[in-house]
Amino acid sequence: MNSVQLDQAVPDFELPSTGETSFRLSEHKGKNIIIYFYPKDNTPGCTLQGQHFRDHIAEFSALNTLILGVSRDSVRVHENFKTKHQFPFELLSDAEEMVCKLFDVLHLKKNYGREYMGIVRSTFLIDTQGVLIHEWRNVKVKEHIAEVLSTLTSL
Repeated sequence: MNSVQLDQAVPDFELPSTGETSFRLSEHKGKNIIIYFYPKDNTPGCTLQGQHFRDHIAEFSALNTLILGVSRDSVRVHENFKTKHQFPFELLSDAEEMVCKLFDVLHLKKNYGREYMGIVRSTFLIDTQGVLIHEWRNVKVKEHIAEVLSTLTSL
């Protein structure tokens, strides 16, 4: 599977989801979809990012937008993370890295001199027809929600 491109339809995919379900992209046409990729549940930046989406869920809902978080954590770990922080949206488990590769968010990272492949914090906006219309890569958590809401409002 090639990686997604701006102004192109996003290939259909399915991932295990919190809420004892699975998420299939093609089942959500008619809604804008925000997919945000983050490195790991229960880490400071990832928690703050989820909380920001949570705290603005009414604004996203008013803009006909579904929020989804994606990391390589298991559904069980996602369920605990979602419950602990009362996230009103689903978290998807991409343990096989299929969707991470589709969105090209896995990159070589360094931490304390150690190199590893990790998720680069990124957000993607898919329109009601399933077309990728905006992407934010190397996201800085603090100003991110305002940027996403501004883009959605301008549609």
